[in-house]
Amino acid sequence: MKKEIVINENADEIRIAITEDGKLSELFIENEEYERVVGDLYLGRVAKVIPGIKAAFIDLGFKQDAFLHFSDVGDQVEDLKALLGDDSDIDDDEDDEEDSPPPQKNNHYQGRRRPQQPRLERGQKIIVQITKEPVGNKGVRVTSKVSLPGRYLVFLPFENKVNASKQIQNMREKRRLKNIVRNYRNSRGLEFGAILRTVAEEQDEKAIVEDLENLHNIWKEIEKLVKTGTPPLLLYKDLSVTTSVIRDLFRDDVEKVITDSKKIYKEIQNYVRINSPELINKVEMYKGSKALFDIYGIEAEIHQTLGKNVPLKIGGHIIIEKTEAMYVIDVNSGKYAKSKDQETNSLKTNLEASREIVRQIRLRDLGGIIVIDFIDVYDDKNKKKVYDELKKEFRKDRAKVTILPMSEFGLVQITRQRVRENVVRSITEQCPLCGGSGIVESSTNILTRIERWIKRYKLDKTKSSGKLLLKVHPIVFKHMREGTISNITRLSFKYLIRISLEEDATLAFQEFRFIRAKTEEDITAKYS
Repeated sequence: MKKEIVINENADEIRIAITEDGKLSELFIENEEYERVVGDLYLGRVAKVIPGIKAAFIDLGFKQDAFLHFSDVGDQVEDLKALLGDDSDIDDDEDDEEDSPPPQKNNHYQGRRRPQQPRLERGQKIIVQITKEPVGNKGVRVTSKVSLPGRYLVFLPFENKVNASKQIQNMREKRRLKNIVRNYRNSRGLEFGAILRTVAEEQDEKAIVEDLENLHNIWKEIEKLVKTGTPPLLLYKDLSVTTSVIRDLFRDDVEKVITDSKKIYKEIQNYVRINSPELINKVEMYKGSKALFDIYGIEAEIHQTLGKNVPLKIGGHIIIEKTEAMYVIDVNSGKYAKSKDQETNSLKTNLEASREIVRQIRLRDLGGIIVIDFIDVYDDKNKKKVYDELKKEFRKDRAKVTILPMSEFGLVQITRQRVRENVVRSITEQCPLCGGSGIVESSTNILTRIERWIKRYKLDKTKSSGKLLLKVHPIVFKHMREGTISNITRLSFKYLIRISLEEDATLAFQEFRFIRAKTEEDITAKYS
């Protein structure tokens, strides 16, 4: 499978696309309206404890308190008391770790029993890490089981076990990697846990130790902040979306990383040169005149994610709709009838739909409960083929997924880990014209589309020069006039073109029109 990472930067946002065999499979967007918070560590304060739902709410200084389920409360609650000098009665417990015995404990995290139930009280300080972005009216979800991800391993300050990724198949290599971490730990008399990542396989000891030392030093700085800080307090900010994608996804199976931004190109080169120098030749700077996402066909696929109807290659289509409780996906065969046997036709459509559905789920980053209504097949063997196809495609997904076999009604139920707002939400906002009954493209994304239109217009050497009139919806007009140097002024100077902005209430929110000022000719479609 050919895998590439394509990064596009515009004035207001950075978009990172992951392609597999030339098709868009994942999309990450970073802009001023969306700030990545997953992975951030906070010193918070317990606001409420509600045993009835087995959860607590933690004040992190956000508009809404963070949600902490009791199952996400680890030893950290008791370790924090020790870190803060609170020697309250804490029992000892046996460790059921399968790894070799832990080193002699001589730091402030002393051996202790795990409490049967989390001892959380209102007003109590607690270190938590954000695991899920806020979704709708729900605040962030957090855990007290803290982890710090590096290039080759994940540092677990409140654990003791050393494990390796399941994707590392060679048991001898697993033991070698684990021993590197254990030897570092033993030689310094420290206690912590770690998970060796897939990219650590075949890496030399020096690279692993350097990554480990870096993470350990970061944790020591966090400890200092905990001792002196007052909650709510940000203890650690995870990497930007771009750097985290490179850290987590840029591996040997990626053919290249290409970007049209000099700044991002240099940042990636610097990161890769330090952490994975063997991959440096795979980093490319795009210098062409045509828009990078247009060349890869990504722009059209992004636009498709805004719609609920997705066509299939063999005919037919799938429909993706969101309800309050779940996502519902319907498979329609359309006019496909290659075989005279209806069961065969239905099976082929369902198999093609399975591949596209998984791609769309990953691309849109749909989470929670997902129900798929396939075309009816009656043979149990065919039902299993559809189920197996879904499982095979979901192996590419990094999120945790549970799939139930197809029911007698042709329904497949799926639960998928929700970490962040799905991509549709990140490039749309509630329509101010319909009272929130639907969604439209965000002002930021409309501005990005306007800038891409201007780029295409400038590339046309046959065009006649002259002033342009840009007509937009009044809300977009206001957005383009904002700032000390307005967005429309910035675009005019950047592309050396005279643009007059005009609001037009007759236009739909996401529409815009470019008119030649001299001839009043509408040239919007020509460069769209």
